[in-house]
Amino acid sequence: MRRVVVKLGGSTAFSPEMREWIDALAASTVPLVLVPGGGPFADAVRQAQSQMAYSDRAAHFMAILAMEQMALALLETSARLAPARAIGDMEVLLEQGRIPVWLPSQMCLAATAIPQSWEATSDSLAAWLAAEIDAETLLLIKQTNAFDPRASVEDLVRAGIVDTMLPQMLAADVSLHLAGPSALASARAKLVAGQLPGVEIVSRGNAVRGAA
Repeated sequence: MRRVVVKLGGSTAFSPEMREWIDALAASTVPLVLVPGGGPFADAVRQAQSQMAYSDRAAHFMAILAMEQMALALLETSARLAPARAIGDMEVLLEQGRIPVWLPSQMCLAATAIPQSWEATSDSLAAWLAAEIDAETLLLIKQTNAFDPRASVEDLVRAGIVDTMLPQMLAADVSLHLAGPSALASARAKLVAGQLPGVEIVSRGNAVRGAA
């Protein structure tokens, strides 16, 4: 069974739903790799940039470290979660039935094809990782239900649901699913049954994967 990359939005950080999502994901019979959003740690990078005036390039790298901070917090929520900095780590953990939680700095800081700006958030980094590990699906867990499954990826960009780089980073053979709070009630049962919560975004518009 090909694996699924799941990006857990950082906006869940201070919500009770975060723990509920982790409990659901930890029960999955589908092989998962978990990508954390930056959450409040990335927000701190944005706030400090306005005061310290450092470049978007510096902010990009700091936001990646913010994802690692979020990862460290998530790792304490379930014994099935384990840290992974490289693809080899993920392969070993998946074979053990664990859920790798990606600490992205090692891979992303060396990936020159990833734009070094706020355009590349954890959404597009998760899409990049999905292509790197030959994942079948990218599941983005959002803190909103305000998306239409009939929308194209570009429509989701325009609505501010996903970041602007996602259409370029999302490989043609990786399906995109979105799940909001309304999907949480049935999420655990679906994951136990080998299914995914949320909806599949069928329309790809003109999206093609770029150099990344």
